[in-house]
Amino acid sequence: MAGGLVYTAVGSEAMATAEYYGKAMCELGREHPEVVALTADLAGSTKIGVFGKEFPDRFFDVGIAEQNMFGIAAGMAKAGLVPFVSTMSAFATMRVADQIHADICYQNVNVKIIGSHAGTSFGQAGSTHHAIVDMGCLLTFPNMTYICPADGMETVNAVRAAYETPGPVYIRINRGFDRILYTDTEYGFQLGKAHTVHEGTDITVIACGSCVYQALQAAKSLEATDGLKVRVLNMHTLKPLDVEAVQKAIVDTRRIITAEDHNVINGLGTAVADVIAQYGKGCAFKKLGHPDKFAPIGLHEDIMSMVGIDANGIIDAVREVMHKDFEEDDSWDDEV
Repeated sequence: MAGGLVYTAVGSEAMATAEYYGKAMCELGREHPEVVALTADLAGSTKIGVFGKEFPDRFFDVGIAEQNMFGIAAGMAKAGLVPFVSTMSAFATMRVADQIHADICYQNVNVKIIGSHAGTSFGQAGSTHHAIVDMGCLLTFPNMTYICPADGMETVNAVRAAYETPGPVYIRINRGFDRILYTDTEYGFQLGKAHTVHEGTDITVIACGSCVYQALQAAKSLEATDGLKVRVLNMHTLKPLDVEAVQKAIVDTRRIITAEDHNVINGLGTAVADVIAQYGKGCAFKKLGHPDKFAPIGLHEDIMSMVGIDANGIIDAVREVMHKDFEEDDSWDDEV
């Protein structure tokens, strides 16, 4: 989808997810002169500054005025441009919720929003910079498409998909040097379709963002130690959600766990739970994420361990759910 963008192994390890985003934006800018970029005094932190260096006449730093920036972006979109707005997730959601709601989603204008430093990936900055309620906010907005890439290569695909998708699109990326899940962009990314990163028939772990790599490591470990076949789904698109993939997991594995660097309320887990409830076929289910309180302050990997969304936490959850037999057998023959 993204022109087969490939980096060397050395380059991949040295690049943060946001740097992939910056390079993808430059690639997109060379192809499409209507693409413009805006930021609110965060050109360096969000890596959109590389676009500004290459296209200075199409780059706008509005200063620390996020609400104004989103209004400007909506006007640019009405004029036929394709603005990509870049700021931290905490500011790109809670601080500008009204502008996204009224200026962008209500008018269904072609604005693309990249929220960096998502979840607790900037954990040491504290609760004001954590973004663990952004899904709960934006997933409820009509006309919004919501993408949560698992790593840098998927971010490249997400940027391309955002340009190709009419209307408002939000891309949620981390601050730091994420673990590498994909070595190139040609793995079958499709907007709105979950990507299976590990096959399994015993239980399904549905994850997004930084939790996908952790789920994959948990699946490999459980296969080696417990003999379990754990299906891992990378649910990179939260809206529209891949309902068919969730329904298939219900039928095939009867046990589902969700994992996300977000509040367990109104995020990925809630979206999956809604599908389960509406489908009408029961399964054992558990949501992993941040409890309904502000996250602790610390390094991302430490916070993930504390709230149980790292590989070890997912392993513990899988073992727990595997012992939750809700009927005598797993056969669907006796179901309505």
